Amino acid sequence: MMATRTTTTSPTRAGRALSADQCDAIPAEFTLQDLVVAYFDCRKSKRNSRSALQFEERLERNLIELHDELADGTYQPGRSICFVVTRPKAREVWAADFRDRVVHHLLYNHISPRFYRSFIADTCACIPGRGTLYAAQRLETKIRSASQNWSTPLWYLKCDLANFFVAIDKRVLDGQIAARVSEPWWLQLAQTILHHDPRGNYELRGAPELLARVPAHKRLTNQPAHLGLPIGNLSSQFFANIYLDALDQFAKHQLRARHYVRYVDDFVLLHESPQWLGDALRRINTFLPERLHANLNPTKTILQPVAHGVDFVGHVIKPWHTRTRRRTVNEAISRVSGIDAADVFTSANSYFGLLRQSDSSHADRARLARAVLRRGHCVSADFTKAYRRSHGSK
Repeated sequence: MMATRTTTTSPTRAGRALSADQCDAIPAEFTLQDLVVAYFDCRKSKRNSRSALQFEERLERNLIELHDELADGTYQPGRSICFVVTRPKAREVWAADFRDRVVHHLLYNHISPRFYRSFIADTCACIPGRGTLYAAQRLETKIRSASQNWSTPLWYLKCDLANFFVAIDKRVLDGQIAARVSEPWWLQLAQTILHHDPRGNYELRGAPELLARVPAHKRLTNQPAHLGLPIGNLSSQFFANIYLDALDQFAKHQLRARHYVRYVDDFVLLHESPQWLGDALRRINTFLPERLHANLNPTKTILQPVAHGVDFVGHVIKPWHTRTRRRTVNEAISRVSGIDAADVFTSANSYFGLLRQSDSSHADRARLARAVLRRGHCVSADFTKAYRRSHGSK
């Protein structure tokens, strides 16, 4: 059974959001063409969603209306969709309306280049060309360099932040954005998006009992207004990188870590001395609460020899080979074996693409291929691609 519930309350906003009267005095610094570009960027991945189709029914009028609201300072974010995903673990997702996603892309297109220029090369996620494969390959390159191609002992420290997205302090982030965005109109738009509280106007989709599977401390609905970014929006991913750039700069310039990689809130430091890494951990545990009002998750802090294998962004990097994480492989096989027949082809090829990223994936791809064959599809001889069979699907 699917349930839909609409919740509307008075929105709560933290920080220095400008009033509509103040916005009237700020000249708009974008064009309708900029908004059209943002629309096309947004529709690349969201074209078949309900809100995207509704927006496209009156596309020209909707774009002009949105342009006018942004230009005269009356724009306010609309209703969000809240739902729960259960893989790999239960968590809330807050999807902004398509109209608001266009605005997120408008802001991102304008201000992201200035931030990207200051990010270190080891900052990954939500940056063009720096996905999970980039992060895994960069870490493997650093391991090979620091261990002289696996010939000398090396240790690693792996950490992640506790309850990351729901614990981000928007007051800290507000100052970080203001330090780089000097144009009044763009700063006001960034603050409007940052401080919008989706809990004030949202629609719950899916089974309500799924919410009980999300731990209370990981739910945005249980956080004070100044904490938390909604998982599921481009703006949140981009803001998260701005927020943790302070950690990246601290690692490089204060800790002077030569070998450091971060993907979202997971980061790894390498060193030949476990004592040096232990001291780095102590200093990070001091820096995070003082500077970002954040904390590490102690249950996910690992300090051990690299030779044992480094589990990072879904890959396990070991001497001379890389494998996909066991849990990911087992989940892929379980999912392909149990989903609707109509979805097997798409899901299988997605998983084949993921497994091919590891250089020692032949055995894993063979296991997945057997699951695909049992569902009535064909598989290439090298276990890299599934093909539809015209009959016999199960």
